[in-house]
Amino acid sequence: MIPVPAFYKDLLDNLNDGVYFTDADRKITYFSLGAEKITGYKSSEVVGSGCADNILVHVNEKGENLCASCCPLAGSIKEGVIKKDRIFLHHKKGHRVPVLIRVVPFKDEHGEITGAAEIFRDISPKTELLQIINELRKQALIDPLTTVGNRRYADIDLQIKFDQMRRYNWQFGVIFADVDSLKKINDRYGHEAGDQALKMVAKTMLGGVRTSDLVCRWGGDEFIAIIANVTPELLYVMSNRLQVLAEQSFITTKSNVIRATVSIGATIARADDTPETLIKRADRLLYQSKQAGRNRTSTDIVTIESPELRLNSIERIEQ
Repeated sequence: MIPVPAFYKDLLDNLNDGVYFTDADRKITYFSLGAEKITGYKSSEVVGSGCADNILVHVNEKGENLCASCCPLAGSIKEGVIKKDRIFLHHKKGHRVPVLIRVVPFKDEHGEITGAAEIFRDISPKTELLQIINELRKQALIDPLTTVGNRRYADIDLQIKFDQMRRYNWQFGVIFADVDSLKKINDRYGHEAGDQALKMVAKTMLGGVRTSDLVCRWGGDEFIAIIANVTPELLYVMSNRLQVLAEQSFITTKSNVIRATVSIGATIARADDTPETLIKRADRLLYQSKQAGRNRTSTDIVTIESPELRLNSIERIEQ
């Protein structure tokens, strides 16, 4: 393992972005302080391991494990080119973190590839969100366990969204999610693990929506995402996205890997709806997901057949 010179280590450790180096076999040889902050892992827990060794486990929008197939870092080492992508990495606490990555291959004096560096930036809506949260804490609108909005906050935002829809014709929708088999997690691993699973789901959902959207804990093991300025196609894509990201999230303990999937019901608000009828319809769709076997999404939205339309909808999520 080639040590990082002190000057460069000091420079890299003072970046907000995360940086890690690997050898040609994708074993991590250096993990910066920025990488520790973004992932929750200490350098001592990571160096010497591969990124796919139940650590960062990159997945894409579809929840596909990139470490097992089309890994950007592996592609960069194999092809000798720079790779860029938007992926979701696994945080030590279990949730998924959206990051932009850039992979640069290393070459020796003979032009042989000896490894690569991955630079990644957390693109969660943190700065603006923290300002909002600090204000909302004063108004007791935050769920103390998961730190997303509570039911009162959701009720207030739903009423605002209905007023905006009737005044400006701004369309919105809701994604109603229920954590599957939370009782089994509590019974098998303890209530502390159940609480960690709820936090993991909340943060994964928060990382999967836009800054303009709201995620709240509705109560117990239920969450609601209120999606602003949305089309039926976009809501369909987003609801499926949240379901697969939750499926790919997990908590690693000394002896267990704890997963918590979600069942989802998603629907668009209608002109004759009230908050009560909208939630009732979303809840009915969620129940359909439960009845169909859990870990799935049910909507009353027509699915997208056109790949171009689906791509456009995915791109709109990032706006």
